[in-house]
Amino acid sequence: MIKQGAINKIKIILPVFLVYVVSFILGINLVVPTFLLLLFFYFRKSPKEFLVRKAGLLNLTLLFMIILSVSYFIISNGWTVLYIPFSLVPMLATILFSGLEVSLLLTLISAVVVSALANNSFYLALLFLISGISASILVENARRRVAIIQAGFFIGVIQALVLLLIDGFVIVHPAKYLTVFLNGLSCGIIVIGILPVFEYLFRTVTNISLLELSDFNHPLLQRMIIEAPGTYHHSLVVGNLSEAACRAVGAHALLARVGAYYHDIGKLSKPDYFSENQSLSSSRHDNLAPTMSKMIIMNHVKEGAELARKYKLSPRLEDFISQHHGNSLVYYFYRRALEGLEDDQEIREEGFRYPGPKPNTKETAIVLLADSVEAATRALKEPDSEKISDLVHKIINNKFIDGQLDECDLTLKDLERISAVFIHILGGIYHSRVNYPEEAKSENNHKKPAKEDSHPSDKDKKNNS
Repeated sequence: MIKQGAINKIKIILPVFLVYVVSFILGINLVVPTFLLLLFFYFRKSPKEFLVRKAGLLNLTLLFMIILSVSYFIISNGWTVLYIPFSLVPMLATILFSGLEVSLLLTLISAVVVSALANNSFYLALLFLISGISASILVENARRRVAIIQAGFFIGVIQALVLLLIDGFVIVHPAKYLTVFLNGLSCGIIVIGILPVFEYLFRTVTNISLLELSDFNHPLLQRMIIEAPGTYHHSLVVGNLSEAACRAVGAHALLARVGAYYHDIGKLSKPDYFSENQSLSSSRHDNLAPTMSKMIIMNHVKEGAELARKYKLSPRLEDFISQHHGNSLVYYFYRRALEGLEDDQEIREEGFRYPGPKPNTKETAIVLLADSVEAATRALKEPDSEKISDLVHKIINNKFIDGQLDECDLTLKDLERISAVFIHILGGIYHSRVNYPEEAKSENNHKKPAKEDSHPSDKDKKNNS
């Protein structure tokens, strides 16, 4: 039986080997695959290790093979190299992987390889580099499809200007400038069309699809509004907390907000068993054993994952559903079980812990913290700034000590920033209000004022005399 470590090594080596073999078969000088290997090992040893963590080598290899195959087809058929979609892969990489590092790497590799295919054309490599870097910058953080079209337009203009500079401002064939302009514009249009396909293949979400998922007309959110209004409102507050905290630590704010909207969808199966949807007078758990109650509470994670798959949510959103409690303890029902413990019984803490996994990204960890903090603050009696501050620091400290943040990249400095954001927002939501006194009502308020006596009294007459 093959060990998991061997499988991981195969996943790392196979993409590089494929690039090496294909490059050799295509007749490219061995310098190109050697260059690719050196780049891979350089970024593999870098502190971020963003190749493995953010993108995945197989996904990067697929994007690289697309531009390599299209370029080879165009050049081998004797067409002009200006037909090569220079900005296609850089735009896709930036949008799909939410960052410029991966896009820059792919642009650099593609420029070198494509220029080698075109008889080591330095000017082609220069045009490819400038076009790819410009495309990455223009589509970074794009949230609307029209922004990609606009980026394609400007990329076409930039490509035409670069070609004009390469020609020394001597316009010999005006048609080629129109060709590179249409090249950039068409890349933007193509990216919009094929983006959903790559989202599905790479099992990821982009800012554009996240905004579509944040629409409250989504069937799951509509169900929450009607069937679990308390959970819906809780999810909105958690989303706002998570988004602000992610901005403070440089994480993906939009992903965290949308993930928070869907993190509790598993409560739709039994909404009345969760405190935010219950009436103040009674609880469904009053007549249940603690072990049964904890099973119902813990099961909302599993049921949420099943709902996510049923409604075809992205696996990136499933992570928020499965990780928003980590393997933390269902403390309330654990304490109830201990209080009802008899001499011949034994209660294991592991039986009252969520199955996990623990959060493995900044975004899922922040949603875990926001979820706990919002629920606890809601239960405060007469909340004020001092109580909220103490509670936020206590909960985050407990999650840290319990090991729930061990697998994510949050630092102690990040946790301080997150605490400050939570305290500020929750203080504005749950601050105590001034009690306005009711207007005193007396019988005198309803009486007509007495008329003044127009005749002077006997005393006044004496004084006047």
